Amino acid sequence: MAPQKRMMLKADVNRIYDEEVYSEQKIREEKFFVRPTRQRKMKKGKLFSVGMGLDLPFCIIILVLLTIGMIMMFSASYAYAYYNQGDSYYYLVRQLIFAVIGVGIMFVLSFFNYNKLHKVAPVILAISYLCLLVVLVLPGSEGVKRWIPLGIFNIQPSEIAKFAIILFFSHWCSKYYNKMQFARYSVLPGVIVFGSTALLLFLEPHYSGIVIIGILSVVMLYIGGMQTKYLGIGLGLIVGVVLILAVTNSLSYAMSRLDGWGQALEYTTDDMWWTTYQTRNSLYAIGSGGLWGLGLGQSRMKYLYIPEPQNDFIFAVVVEELGLVGALMILLIFALLVWRGITLSLRAKDKFGKLLGIGLTSQIGIQVVLNILVITDWLPNTGISLPFFSYGAVRLLCCLPRWDLCFQFPERQISKDNNLKIVFSCMSFAEFFKRKVRKL
Repeated sequence: MAPQKRMMLKADVNRIYDEEVYSEQKIREEKFFVRPTRQRKMKKGKLFSVGMGLDLPFCIIILVLLTIGMIMMFSASYAYAYYNQGDSYYYLVRQLIFAVIGVGIMFVLSFFNYNKLHKVAPVILAISYLCLLVVLVLPGSEGVKRWIPLGIFNIQPSEIAKFAIILFFSHWCSKYYNKMQFARYSVLPGVIVFGSTALLLFLEPHYSGIVIIGILSVVMLYIGGMQTKYLGIGLGLIVGVVLILAVTNSLSYAMSRLDGWGQALEYTTDDMWWTTYQTRNSLYAIGSGGLWGLGLGQSRMKYLYIPEPQNDFIFAVVVEELGLVGALMILLIFALLVWRGITLSLRAKDKFGKLLGIGLTSQIGIQVVLNILVITDWLPNTGISLPFFSYGAVRLLCCLPRWDLCFQFPERQISKDNNLKIVFSCMSFAEFFKRKVRKL
């Protein structure tokens, strides 16, 4: 065969191969991000329809959680507020003010097109870096630097960093979705962005923030198309860095948080007794609540036994007053929030909206699970707040408004009874995992 013909035949084979690969990749992309639905046009002009940009069930779930959280925060905090501030309503008034502001901003942002965030994602990430740098030069409290004082309230840069990480990876993965199987488009940006953020949080120090941002980074990159084998490589790098820091004695603060972990109900030494004081009283509160609880407002452990019961350990007071049944009902509402968030995320008209919605929903689910594990002594005692329940004005202002950035009705036609089909078929984690395994 002539060399020219041989070259032409080779070119034809390569072209056919490239077309087949592109076709398979296109099918996988459409299978995940596009789900055909029965044509049923939604009515416009009604409240919480397309025009308002709000989903009524999702909005109701948020308001229910916010209301329950406000009641339980007041119940848990009024004794502590009276003892330290001289006003039992001190924390309630401030939380209520910022809750109203947050809900108002949430309704206003329902008219905002979340796609405008696509272009400014790197800018918001840079702003989060700036805030994390600023907090390092400010005076700290009890050996940590986590807040930027702004008069009547403080800003916690780690909360901004969580949103910035979700937003940036949503932007990146949607932009380079067809190239995410390559390490330079998945592993490299993940290591750079997460590594730089983790370094700044390490200097505060804020290890719980590192854990949450690390989990969010993995979730976003994995859903965005990163191959499973790269997760093992990333995990190996993290373990290696932790071992190096441990050998060089750079994790003294983290190791101090491990003291007494799993020994809250064991009396060993006086130092261990005071180290496990908060966790032990949290377990006492959970145990005394029983099945039905002591009744709303009847908690005993909130009377200065649990330090700052309105913050990270508020759910222990919830279990004590409402019992196991009441606690499970609240966790069920959180589960509904996550389910509805994923459902609405999959309705988005583009990859960016889907990834952004899934990321925001994942953050809520991750923080709820980690908070429950901490107060039950399954994880070391570290600062992880419970969304909608823990006191914090900035937490509400960071949490409430951003929900409407992506949890909107799409402009395309949607089948009303197609929600479960979308969740359990299009975004079935089992199906998604199988696809990931086949790529290996």
